[in-house]
Amino acid sequence: MAISIVIPVINESDHLAKTLTIVHTAADVEVIVVDGGSEDDTVQIAQAFGVVVIQSQPGRAVQMNAGAAIATFPNLLFLHADTCLPIGYDWLIHATLAQPGVVAGAFDLAIAGSQIGLRLVEWGVKWRSHWLHMPYGDQGLFLKAEVFHSLGGFPNLPIMEDVVLMRRLNKLGRVAIAAAAVSTSSRRWQTLGIFKTTFVNQLMIVGYFVGISPATLAQWYRSIK
Repeated sequence: MAISIVIPVINESDHLAKTLTIVHTAADVEVIVVDGGSEDDTVQIAQAFGVVVIQSQPGRAVQMNAGAAIATFPNLLFLHADTCLPIGYDWLIHATLAQPGVVAGAFDLAIAGSQIGLRLVEWGVKWRSHWLHMPYGDQGLFLKAEVFHSLGGFPNLPIMEDVVLMRRLNKLGRVAIAAAAVSTSSRRWQTLGIFKTTFVNQLMIVGYFVGISPATLAQWYRSIK
């Protein structure tokens, strides 16, 4: 199953090599690393793995759209640089997208670390993904390229771009969860603490749904971080 994997990066030298090593365990994949202005060894690491590297304006939505624009395979997978795919991910994607009525998919989420709070976060993500069909970007979103482009790609927003895309996809069909988990770094939860990070994330989501602009939410998010 031919898959174009788009990885947006800015200063990801600590994580990218591990992510790319697992990406290359599958055949028939095209890897596109979209750099938004790294000042470390991120680009050199990506080039050492022989993947396609392009430059873009910074911003996750902008970078992912730039990668998707040059992708040549019929399926797209959007992957964070600090998120490792499960072995056999290509077949898991194929099996998920082959289900009747499915228009897109993602993986369950496992967060590196032993704290009980992280297990609670994983449980919440699992509930949201399976019952509300609303996985987020750190879960490795995948779909057919034609579906992605028909929706205009990710909205050009500074935050919440994955939420908006998921809402659009859910109007077309079912967003399914593959029978495996990706493993992501716990760094986001370590910066502010598990519970404060979770609270801030939920505050951003509530703010979006009550009509606060993504630009304002992004400013709040940056000030909190």
